[in-house]
Amino acid sequence: MRGKWKGKKVGVLMGGRSSEREISLRTGEAVAGALRRRGYTVVAIDVDRNLARRLEEEGVEVAFVALHGRWGEDGTVQGLLEMMEIPYTGSGVGASALGMDKLLSRQIFIAQGLPVPRYELVHKGAESEIGGVLEKIGLPLVVKPRAEGSSIGVRIVTRKEELTSALDEAFSFGEQVLVEEYVEGQEIHVGILNQRVLGGVEVVPRRQFYDYQAKYTPGETRYLIPPPVDEHKREELYRVALEAYRSTGCDGPARVDTILSPKEGPVILEVNTVPGMTETSLLPKIAQAAGISYEELVEEIIEGASLKT
Repeated sequence: MRGKWKGKKVGVLMGGRSSEREISLRTGEAVAGALRRRGYTVVAIDVDRNLARRLEEEGVEVAFVALHGRWGEDGTVQGLLEMMEIPYTGSGVGASALGMDKLLSRQIFIAQGLPVPRYELVHKGAESEIGGVLEKIGLPLVVKPRAEGSSIGVRIVTRKEELTSALDEAFSFGEQVLVEEYVEGQEIHVGILNQRVLGGVEVVPRRQFYDYQAKYTPGETRYLIPPPVDEHKREELYRVALEAYRSTGCDGPARVDTILSPKEGPVILEVNTVPGMTETSLLPKIAQAAGISYEELVEEIIEGASLKT
């Protein structure tokens, strides 16, 4: 029901300690502004180790999770909110943890029969494994940290001599790295809200791929809405994306990142359980194309806030 949280104290949780802090602050500021314009009582909280105390001091009754990356998007804050019995937006503890962990989510997708790139897990200190990985996957390939977002630490490797530096960069974010095949095709991001597909957007970066700079630098990427594919392929892509969302137990908003390969069809890259929510982020762009304004989108998200367990 619309407006059930109006009159309650809404805490917008933003910032945090992850490598995506600056993007989270931008998301949180945009969300807080939209909620205030819709008549909600809002307190913006820059999340740190004193979050539990801040929530109590501010009298927060419902939380809008605008945190990206570790210690926010990965189920940790969701667990705290569950313990404090504060309803919150988005996915619960388990789905949030799965969405952040590229290895475990891949294993879930495979178990559900969903298409993913071929990949291998490489452990820090065991880089000798990479020879066998190259034989199995071949070049080009993609190197990425097991648990980071916003394409942080991700590199496309086209030559063997580039591999060491790519691994070093990825290992700076954790002890395990995914090395996966590079899938040629259209990169299409699918927006989902409360179990329904809102639509999709093809991203066409000027750079080698849709990396951090391409995502957050104006003019570095073209956005095609709806994706320029025939209706049958688009419907199949959206079906696969919704299955990925459901297979990991997602709730509320999410963005499913895919490659539409001419040979293989839709291939799932990952599910983002706290998609960017600046007014120019992908989910708001997709929603706008579906006739949902930014403020309407934010309000629908907050009105879906709940405890999950």
